[in-house]
Amino acid sequence: MFEGHPSWRAILAFYLKGLLIVLVVAAIAAGITTVAAKDSRTSTVVIVAIVGVALVILVGFIKRVTTHYTITNKRLRIQRGIISRDIQETRLERVQNVNFSQGVFQRMLQVGDVDFDTAGGDDYNFVFAGVARPDEVVHQVDRATQAGAAGPQGLGTPAPPTQQAPPAS
Repeated sequence: MFEGHPSWRAILAFYLKGLLIVLVVAAIAAGITTVAAKDSRTSTVVIVAIVGVALVILVGFIKRVTTHYTITNKRLRIQRGIISRDIQETRLERVQNVNFSQGVFQRMLQVGDVDFDTAGGDDYNFVFAGVARPDEVVHQVDRATQAGAAGPQGLGTPAPPTQQAPPAS
């Protein structure tokens, strides 16, 4: 019913923080190399900045692409990782509340976090973080819940009809 990743817009804050850190590291590298020749200092700062920017972009991309969100008519699933995997799953009938939140920055970027409150789930945080159009994700959960309610394995499965004895004559 839904399959996706965090939106590329959701990791813009990660990129901005990473680039700020790269600038600080480059400034520190410039300060450390003041003793050396001017040409050596410039090349060191440029190399530090290029490597830092490349790392920030690569880490952000990998973080985004290796996070998968899935909603079916039976389960919610979050899968993270390349080499090691972290998989979070819950049955749809355990979902009690679905909320989404958007900070000011997220609202401008049209992304948000969808938080699923599950039965007995105080020990496990189940959040689709940074998804585009979080209201649509909430709608998909509603659809999945309704689809599950109609089937034999879902929510609200009606009890089998009881046998009634024929009326006495």
